[in-house]
Amino acid sequence: MIDLHCHILPGVDDGPKNLEESIAMAHAAVQQGITHILCTPHHKNGRYDNPAANVIAAVKNLQQEFDQRGIDLTLFEGQEVRLTGELLEDIRHQNILFTDLNNQYLLIEFPAAEVPAYTDQLFYQLIEQGHTPVIVHPERNGVFSKDLNRLVPYLEMGVLTQLTAPSVIGFFGRKIQKVARTMLSNRLVYMVASDAHSIQQRGFYLKEAYQEIEKDFGSELVREMEQMTKDLLNGDPVKRPAFQKVKRHSFFR
Repeated sequence: MIDLHCHILPGVDDGPKNLEESIAMAHAAVQQGITHILCTPHHKNGRYDNPAANVIAAVKNLQQEFDQRGIDLTLFEGQEVRLTGELLEDIRHQNILFTDLNNQYLLIEFPAAEVPAYTDQLFYQLIEQGHTPVIVHPERNGVFSKDLNRLVPYLEMGVLTQLTAPSVIGFFGRKIQKVARTMLSNRLVYMVASDAHSIQQRGFYLKEAYQEIEKDFGSELVREMEQMTKDLLNGDPVKRPAFQKVKRHSFFR
């Protein structure tokens, strides 16, 4: 399995505090069946700054530690980039890492309780420059979770979405789990990643999420999600599924 969103780098954000905790996370990932991880520390979220050069160096060092210990896990450089008005400038200054070496797909985190007014314009500019925004964990955003159809204009624009594995299994509570399941049934989210931060507080749950999705929505959906995750890592074109708007009476019943 590929994990496209994971905070496994030590001492750079609210993930593992030290190398020992990162190693413990690596062992947990291997037990899940994860073989490749895109390392995505927070960047420009008001608390943590992890520009591209720093992340590249940190990933190189951690990969060396894993290799020396015989941990069969391949790491790649990435970021979870907070949506800000400075994003285009940061891309120009090469401070931003994409999921792929072609600079096609970009993991973007919204503020927890809002969708900034400049989002539409910024997304259009990114797409015009050949970049595809990927909204991470929309089920945990206060605006999207209250009105799932707020995602539809972005999907129509060509934006992608990534669901958090713990949300699927109820780690964040039944309300978010219900939002996640409604997004899945309406194909408003295209892939799943762990967003793991530690083995104590927020683990991977990627295997469990895929099992839950397969049980309730079918193996074909799992296959499509895994393929899209692979495509994002490789920078390949993706096959977007057909989505549908959420009927309000069915969601808010």
